[in-house]
Amino acid sequence: MAGEGAETRINMSEYEEDSPSLTPGPSETSKGHSSASEPTTEPDNPLGRTQNQKSQQDMGIATLPYSPAKTYPEDLQISWSWAHFIVFVAYGFISLVLIQGVLATVYAPHRRMSTKQLEEYLISKPEFAIGSMLLWYAAIFFFLYVTLSVLRGHIFWRTLGWRKLIPMSAEMPKSPLAYLFAGAGLSFFVALATASMKSPEHTPIEELFKYRQTAIMFVAMAVLVAPLVEETLFRGYLYPMFARAFGIGPAILLTGLLFGLMHGAQLGWTWSLVAMLTTVGVVFTLVRARTGTVFASFLMHLGYNGLISAAALVSTHGFTKMPGKM
Repeated sequence: MAGEGAETRINMSEYEEDSPSLTPGPSETSKGHSSASEPTTEPDNPLGRTQNQKSQQDMGIATLPYSPAKTYPEDLQISWSWAHFIVFVAYGFISLVLIQGVLATVYAPHRRMSTKQLEEYLISKPEFAIGSMLLWYAAIFFFLYVTLSVLRGHIFWRTLGWRKLIPMSAEMPKSPLAYLFAGAGLSFFVALATASMKSPEHTPIEELFKYRQTAIMFVAMAVLVAPLVEETLFRGYLYPMFARAFGIGPAILLTGLLFGLMHGAQLGWTWSLVAMLTTVGVVFTLVRARTGTVFASFLMHLGYNGLISAAALVSTHGFTKMPGKM
């Protein structure tokens, strides 16, 4: 048995030596991989079309080149859409009506008054005149924080355009003080331009300054709160969305227009003043676009409101001599 096993092994080795190798050689292996991975072209195909492309074109199927998705600079990267904007507008309107309605019910006198008398009375109450605006600002920030940061996991301030002051253009200054003083200079220019304009008497903002406590709280809000909220809303939320949809130029104009219209009620819808404030909004938005950060437009807004508040403080002798009061 041992001899037969040895003889069988010898015969099998002889068969393996005589049979052709079933393992492809190096050249055959590389040739096989090449044919599997590279598309074959016909000799008379100077354009190098693959068989698949040629068959598609022969069948009348158009082969379009790949079009990459449009990319935006970092300061225009947003996480919200037009649907979010529509919900935000509805929320803002409803919340304003509810807040003012509740406060008016709480602070309204319990006696019969005309509409004009009720307006004057509520303006004299800083709890309503200023408190309603502060509560509305808080409601807006709450909505943006929940929908953009909590639910989507983004950093709240950064996603709304608040970044370090590193201008994208070499022509823009890098010092924060430059934007602060530029805002004050813009305020001085607007004061000179509106001095010759005929404005109606008893505008809502003038009525505020008839009452000392209301005027003090209004000036404090104009310096400490309004620039932060309004720049976050207009230059942080609205501008990048408009820029992506319409382009930077139209977005600057549209954002400035909405900024002017938002202040229209305070100005008694005096269109010359609304147009002037629209121009201010355009300048703020232009600075935001050129620097790539809301921080720059915030500093300008702060300087703008700061100079107006300082002028109001001086003209009223520290809010001791209010206009319209004997």
